[in-house]
Amino acid sequence: MSRATVSVSNISPPGFNAPAAGFEQPFAMLEACHERVTRTLRLLLKLVDHVANRGVDAQARSAANDVLRYFNIAAPLHHQDEELHVFPLLLAQGDSKLSAQVRTMQSDHRQMEKLWSKLRPCLLALTAADGAEIDVLQFGSISRAFLDVYALHMHTEEAVLFPAAASLQTRDQLQDMGDEMRRRRTTP
Repeated sequence: MSRATVSVSNISPPGFNAPAAGFEQPFAMLEACHERVTRTLRLLLKLVDHVANRGVDAQARSAANDVLRYFNIAAPLHHQDEELHVFPLLLAQGDSKLSAQVRTMQSDHRQMEKLWSKLRPCLLALTAADGAEIDVLQFGSISRAFLDVYALHMHTEEAVLFPAAASLQTRDQLQDMGDEMRRRRTTP
């Protein structure tokens, strides 16, 4: 599948295949996170449309806050999960095809961070009283680029990388992975 052919609309609707998972099933947790990413990206697209057609109002500010909260907090933790537990395991296998896909995913993470650094100020401007500082065209363009990177990224992980990495881990390694994921999310 080419990097241009997957979009958030091609991804299963939230709740229809979202696993009920806890940290004892770390790969199911990673997929459940993708469901939340998908929902949040859909909210972002609705927000772009709303702002373009109706302007900034209380509904837009609320949606902007929801998107900010998710991509400021949960998404970075999810990327850390992948960088710590999935990617190194696959790279260690020495499989050139898997390694190339992992390097693409790592590059995607850097691209997502760059796009987020441009998108975040737009969303912060939307949360202001009147959103007067927002450039609607720029907001839409950055939002679509952000979505495009995420869409194929998640598809590749779910279809190829997560199953490959999960098959390489023992029950004890999976438990250690889940425990570490939980620790990073627990506030002292």
